[in-house]
Amino acid sequence: MHWCEIPVPARRYILYHTIIAPMLITWYMLPLYMFMTGYSVLEVGIVFTGVRITSIPLTYLIGKAFDRIPIRHGLAMIDALSSIAYVLYGLSYGSIAPILLFIGMLIEELSTILYPLYQATEKILYPKDRLEEVFAWHMRLPELSQLIGFLVLGYVFGYVLTKPYHYRAFFIAIGLLSMLMVVYILKALPKLDVEERLRIEKFTFKIDREFTTILVIETLTTLAWSLTPEFVLLNYVINVLNLTLFEVMIVEAFISIGAILATYITERIPKEYRYVAIAVGYIMVATWTLLMSMNPPFAVVVIAHFIARFGETLAFPFYRSWLFSKVPAHRASSLLAAVASYRRLVATTAPAVAGYLANIHSTLPYTTALALYTATATLVMTKHLTTQLRKTNRK
Repeated sequence: MHWCEIPVPARRYILYHTIIAPMLITWYMLPLYMFMTGYSVLEVGIVFTGVRITSIPLTYLIGKAFDRIPIRHGLAMIDALSSIAYVLYGLSYGSIAPILLFIGMLIEELSTILYPLYQATEKILYPKDRLEEVFAWHMRLPELSQLIGFLVLGYVFGYVLTKPYHYRAFFIAIGLLSMLMVVYILKALPKLDVEERLRIEKFTFKIDREFTTILVIETLTTLAWSLTPEFVLLNYVINVLNLTLFEVMIVEAFISIGAILATYITERIPKEYRYVAIAVGYIMVATWTLLMSMNPPFAVVVIAHFIARFGETLAFPFYRSWLFSKVPAHRASSLLAAVASYRRLVATTAPAVAGYLANIHSTLPYTTALALYTATATLVMTKHLTTQLRKTNRK
């Protein structure tokens, strides 16, 4: 599918993700800043878990307040809240630093309750008959932007501007840029479906056997992903291998290359091989955790993460289209929000567990995740074989 064939609103939405992609380096710079200012990997994990637990009652209150929020305004709210969080990170200095860091992390965590609006937007804007092809562009352009941005910023903050006050200044700059993205969203994106709203609390939906399978996959992958967060990689590369943020961004660069290459393959895989693509993708992700569990040298770390992202991107469009096929259009926001809330519940204590495991041994979180990703691949392949058997019996 050529870029010009994608509807204009969908292109503007993909460009939004392309613009903000380099800003995601804050996911690494924040825990690294915490390492620089005296936090251990266990303490970082505990703080992240503390933030998630504290956010639970506030999530309920915000969910009630924005029960009928329009999608476009909800997307703008994500960037507005992120902007406030980044500024607080930038002001976290001296005796009040732990308080400002915690408040900033809490605000950023609260913004994630609106993340289902991203999926709802994609369901509305992306053409249903060519969903996998559009998702290829959805992955490709932001990954390319991230590839370039991460390498440049990684070098700057790994070798040139390496002091804590440099990081604080960058956080404030990212906060200001996030406010500009609020303007972009409100001006560039359409109003979207007036009937679509974010409904956090209650929804009515029949959970059949197939959707139960999806929920099990969500559980396994959410746990696995949550046990291998960014600070676990940072701890291994920087505190164990004694490298810098730039080397971490080299790893991220190969992650992006893997994703970009995989998008050209996903466009050519027939839909009837959906489950095979998902299973193979998660087998590759499991291979990543296997390699990382072996205390690898830096070169193997790079290769392992390339494999992981290639596999994840291979599975992504087919898994997302599978999920969308089970979601009624008129309840997209509410159902996807419910799935996201389920993921948040599953992952609540995972950062502390990841920090504890990494404190015992730096690669132990990857060993734990290996079993979860292997189970996911097995489950999806079983789904494929069952589907093929049913088709054979019908004939």
